[in-house]
Amino acid sequence: MDNLEQIKKAVEIEVKYKYININGKTRSFSSFICSELRKEIKKTKNPKWQVLLEHFEQYQMDTLPQRKKSLERLVSVIKSETGEKQVEKRSEVLSLKSDVMYLKGIGSKIAYILNKLGIYTVSDLLYYFPRKHVDYSTRTRIRDLIPDETTTVFGTITSVQAFTTKNNLGVVKVRIKDSTGSISLNFFSSKSSKFTLERMKAQFPKGSGIMVSGTVKLNSYDGMLTLDKPAYSIMDDEILNSSNLNLARIVPIYPLSENLNIKTLRKAIFNTIQLFKNDIETILPQNIIEKYQLLEKKEALEQIHFPNDNEALQKARFSLVFEELFLIQLRLALMREENNKNLSSIPLEIKKDGLVMRFIDGLPFELTGAQKKAVKEILNDLNSSNPMQRLLQGDVGSGKTVVACIMLLAAIENGYQAAIMAPTEILAQQHYNNLINWLTPLGLKVELLIGSIRKKQRTISETNLRNGQAHIAVGTHALIQDSVDFANLGAVVIDEQHRFGVKQRLALRKKSQNPQILTMTATPIPRTLAITMNGDLDLTIIDELPKGRKPIITEMVNSRRQIANLIRREVDAGRQAYIVYPLIEESETLSAKAATIEKEKWQNEIFPDYKIGLLHGKLKNDEKDEVMEKFKNKEYDILVSTTVVEVGVDVPNATVIVIENAERFGLSQLHQLRGRVGRSDLQSYCLLSSSTKSQETRARLNIMTETNDGFVIAEQDLQIRGPGEFLGTRQSGLPDMLIADIVNDSKILELARAEAIDFVKNNNINDFPLLKDAKGLNFNSDLFGAG
Repeated sequence: MDNLEQIKKAVEIEVKYKYININGKTRSFSSFICSELRKEIKKTKNPKWQVLLEHFEQYQMDTLPQRKKSLERLVSVIKSETGEKQVEKRSEVLSLKSDVMYLKGIGSKIAYILNKLGIYTVSDLLYYFPRKHVDYSTRTRIRDLIPDETTTVFGTITSVQAFTTKNNLGVVKVRIKDSTGSISLNFFSSKSSKFTLERMKAQFPKGSGIMVSGTVKLNSYDGMLTLDKPAYSIMDDEILNSSNLNLARIVPIYPLSENLNIKTLRKAIFNTIQLFKNDIETILPQNIIEKYQLLEKKEALEQIHFPNDNEALQKARFSLVFEELFLIQLRLALMREENNKNLSSIPLEIKKDGLVMRFIDGLPFELTGAQKKAVKEILNDLNSSNPMQRLLQGDVGSGKTVVACIMLLAAIENGYQAAIMAPTEILAQQHYNNLINWLTPLGLKVELLIGSIRKKQRTISETNLRNGQAHIAVGTHALIQDSVDFANLGAVVIDEQHRFGVKQRLALRKKSQNPQILTMTATPIPRTLAITMNGDLDLTIIDELPKGRKPIITEMVNSRRQIANLIRREVDAGRQAYIVYPLIEESETLSAKAATIEKEKWQNEIFPDYKIGLLHGKLKNDEKDEVMEKFKNKEYDILVSTTVVEVGVDVPNATVIVIENAERFGLSQLHQLRGRVGRSDLQSYCLLSSSTKSQETRARLNIMTETNDGFVIAEQDLQIRGPGEFLGTRQSGLPDMLIADIVNDSKILELARAEAIDFVKNNNINDFPLLKDAKGLNFNSDLFGAG
C-alpha cells in the first residue's frame, strides 16, 4: 500500500483511543481508511480490499467489539500483502498464516466469499468451527424407519419419474428398495424446463446403488414414509472407500454465506486439516492434558470437524472449550498476579472491641447469613498486604451498603480515612444519608462531594478531608478531581463499578498509597458471566434478602382499569406509584415526548386529583435530581418515567410500579425496575402491562411472576438472550469465543478457572513459550507487531 506509514499511524491512534472512530483534521478514521482501500481496489483489483471496504463503510455504526475485529482484519491483510511474499506463488511452502486463497481448490473467487465470513488465513479456516453436527452414521433398513429420526439408507434405484407441479415446480421422484422394503424420495427444482428435469433425472441411473441421508417424515401427499431434504450419493468407489464427507457419517454443519456450497467448504477444511495437521501444536501444559484426558490439539481439531463417532466429538469439544476458557482465565490470573507483585496495600486488623464490632453490635437488626459470610470474606482480605480484589454482588435491597460500611469502618478503626464513589448524585446522596444515620452516633464525620453542592460547602469538605478531620468521603466522580486530597486514605468502595472507566478507578487509587478497594454492583450477573468478565476479582454474592421484606407481588395485566384501581387503592392509603415507559428506538427525544404525552393522559383522564411528576432522559441532571427529591418527599403521588429511574434509588413509601410495554424489556431490566418498590415492610406490587399475543414472550414474562430472586432471573435471561444481548453488546466486555458457550459450558469454565489460578501460583509463564505466545497472552505485542 502506498500510504502504509500513515495508515499504521492512524490505526495506532484509533486503538489508543479505544475504537471511537476518531476525527482527524479533515475527516474521521473510517472515512480515511475507506478512501485508502478504494485506491488499493482500483490499483490491484484484489477482492480482499473489497471485503475490508465493506467492513469500514459500516464502521461508524458498528459496536466496539465489531470495530476491534475490523481493525484486526485490516492489519492482518496489510501484513500478509505487504510483508514477505512467501505465499505469492503456489509452489512455495504454505503456513498456518498463509492467505486462504492459495489453498488447493479455493482460489480468489471462493477466498472472497470466505473473507466475508472472517476467514482470511489457513488458521482461520481450521478454526471455523461447525455450529452443529448431523449424525448420518447410523444405517437403517427401510422397514425399520421411524418418523423424526435422522438416518442413512442404502438401496437400489428401481424407478425414476420427472414432472412439473401446478405451481411450476420441477420434481424428480426416485423409488429405492433394499432387502426389507422400498420408499419414494422427492428432489425439487425451481426450474421446471424439460432440459433441467432430464438432467436431474439422469443423475439417478436405474439399477444403481444409492446412499441417502435425511430426517424421516410422513409424505403429506400419500401419508407414506420418506426422507426430508435428502442428501444423496450414487454408490461408487468413493463411498465404498468411506471417504465421503457429506453422508454415512457425523456431518459438520457450518454457517454459510451466499454462493458458498457447504460441500465445497467441507472439502476445503478436510484437505487443510490433512495438509497442516502436523503444524498444529498443543499449547496446554502436559499435566493438565493428562489430568482431564484432553486430546492433543491436532486430534481435537480433526475430530471437531469430522468426528469418528459421538464420543470422539464430545471429547474434541471438551478439549477445545477447556483450552479456550483456560486461556481467558489465565490472562486474568496473570493480571491479578501482576497487581499483587506491583501493588501492596495496607493490612487492616479488626479488634474484638473495636469500631467494626461496636457498629455491628449496635445495628437495630441482625445481619443475614449471606451478609455475615460477605463480611467475613472482606475482613479476611483486608488483613493482608495483598491488595483486595473483590466484587460484591447483591440483588436490589439485599443490604450491600451495610457490608460496604463495615469495610470502610475497618480502615477508620486502623487510623485511616475511607471513601465511597457512586455513579450518580442521587445514589451518592442516598449513601451519604445512610452513613450519617449509622455513623454520627459513633462520633464519625462524613463529607459529601457532588457537583451540585455549593462552593463554600465544597471548600469546607475538601479542607476537612485534607487535614484528616473528616473520616469518610461520599461522592460521584467529583472525588477524583485534583482539588480533593486525603490525609491518609485507606479504603475505597466503588458502587456500580461497571459505570466507571478504568482511568477513573485508578485516579481514586492514586489519592493514597494503595488503599484497599472493594467494588460492588446491584446488577445480578450469573456467576459464569461474572468470572468471565471479572476473573481477576474474587466474587462475593449476597443472595438473601433482609428479614421482614415481603416478596413483591408481580402480575401480567392488559387492563387500564385494573392498573388504575390498584394505584388508586395504594395512593389513597398514603403510598406512591411509578409508571415506567420503555425507550423508543434508543431515542431519548422520542421517549421524552411519549412519556410527556402519557403523563398528561394519566393526569387529565384518570387521576386529576393526584400530583403526578415526570422524569425522562432529556431533563438536565439537576432537574432529574429535583424531580426524584420531590417524589421522595411525597410531593408527587405518582411518577411517570422512562427507564432513567435509577438503580438503587430508595423511596420506601413507593409500593406500586407499572411497567408499560413490558415485552420490550429483558428480564434482568424488568427485575431492576421492579426493585424500585419493595424497599420497606409494606406489601408492594409490580404490574407488567403487555398486549403481546406471542406465547413465547408471555412465557418469558411469566418468569417474573414466579420468582423475586434476581440471580434466578438473570440465569433465565442469559439462557434466553445470550451473553451479548444480556449485557448490551456495546459494553459487554466479553472476549470473543470461537467455540465455548459460557451459558452451557459453566462447569468447564469453573474447572478452567481453578486450573489457571493454580498454574499461575505454581509456574512461571516464561517457561511455557507456546502458552505465552497463545492469542491474547502476548501482552507486549501491538497490532502491527509480531504478536
